[in-house]
Amino acid sequence: MDQLRARLRDTIAHRGYRRLDEPVELSSGGWSRDFIDVKAALSRGSELAAACRALVALAGERQLAFDAVGGLTMGADQFAHGVATLTGCEWFVVRKQPKGRGTDQLLEGAALGPATRVLLVEDVVTTGASIHTAYRAVEAAGAEVVLATALVDRGVATAPAFADLGVAYAALLTHRDFDIEAVGA
Repeated sequence: MDQLRARLRDTIAHRGYRRLDEPVELSSGGWSRDFIDVKAALSRGSELAAACRALVALAGERQLAFDAVGGLTMGADQFAHGVATLTGCEWFVVRKQPKGRGTDQLLEGAALGPATRVLLVEDVVTTGASIHTAYRAVEAAGAEVVLATALVDRGVATAPAFADLGVAYAALLTHRDFDIEAVGA
């Protein structure tokens, strides 16, 4: 696991991290000169596969079994597909809004229900708003989130929020791994 984390950190540091001259607004509403683009960093199949192996290993370290993996689109899609490919579990994504036509679903992919154990994933979290949106949709479907996880947690709010819900949370990497200041600290 340590090797997978180190590889992930190095890949993101070299291919997805940028120190900007001026602060930019993050999806959380916070501002930072440190920008982490996990999608760009993991656009190579081999790097995405390594990240997905790290997510599987993280759940394995905690001896957590899961039936489905997913989260809010676009931060979770590639990891949902990759982890499902590695493990044979089902994948799903949560839309930001129901699509408004056809079956008007909020959840796409696996049919989640009371017997479904879920690995909830996100690429980068700051306040945890996106992963909490996905959590609420999974909870509304009756499924159980056994672990919520992010590849990078650049803030300080997500872990305590999941602790308050009684849901296990772990990030593969944090702001400390990139020697940057936590957003919201």
